[in-house]
Order: sequence, then C-alpha cells, then structure tokens
Amino acid sequence: MKAMASLKQRAGLLKAETYSLYLACRDPRVPWYAKVFLLVIVGYALSPIDLIPDFIPFLGYVDDLIIIPAGVFLALKMVPQEVLEECRQKARSVPITPKAKWLGMLIVISVWLMVIYLLFLLVWEIAF
Repeated sequence: MKAMASLKQRAGLLKAETYSLYLACRDPRVPWYAKVFLLVIVGYALSPIDLIPDFIPFLGYVDDLIIIPAGVFLALKMVPQEVLEECRQKARSVPITPKAKWLGMLIVISVWLMVIYLLFLLVWEIAF
C-alpha cells in the first residue's frame, strides 16, 4: 500500500510539473529551442493519444514510465529557475485548460501523420 501511495504522489507531482512546463512555454524569457522541446513533451504528456499504444505488451507503458518522466526532467533543466518557480505557483492556482489537452492531441496526431507520410514515401521509393 505504501508503494502505491508513493506512485500516486509521484504521478501527481509529474502532472503538476507538466502543467508548469506548459505555462513556461508561454513565457518570453524561455529560449525558443526550449519552447519547442517543452511543447513536444507537454503535448505528448497531456495528450489522450500515445505514440506507443498501451495495449502493446511492455512497450505500451515505456512512454508513460520512462519517456515522459525523462522528457520532463530534461525540460525542467532548460527553463530558467525564476520562470519555473513563477510557473509552478501559477500551476497550483490555475487548473489545466481544455486548450492544453487539445494542443497535446494535435502534436501527437501531427507526429503520427508525419511518420505515416515518411513510411509511405519509403514504400513508394522501394516499390517504384
């Protein structure tokens, strides 16, 4: 039971940090390259769609257990500390908006479409 409570606490912290990063994306003090990385990580974390579906044995949970936490960790290192503190305070007082969830879903769908397009081009080149 204690381990489950610890996991729930960590998941809650990860969710709060993800929302803080979303808010940081909108801050002009964050470098452009960090904003791009933040948008990808936040969009993927908040998206209801996974690049690796959860029904695939073992691999389905790799993104949830490794990729997202690692991405959030790296993103936290890219944001200036004073901006991060302000965004954390704002995240505690303002709920996640539906706009943020839609943004995540659009990013994931865009990535999927790009992968499908690239696979199509590869097959086309091989076949013809």
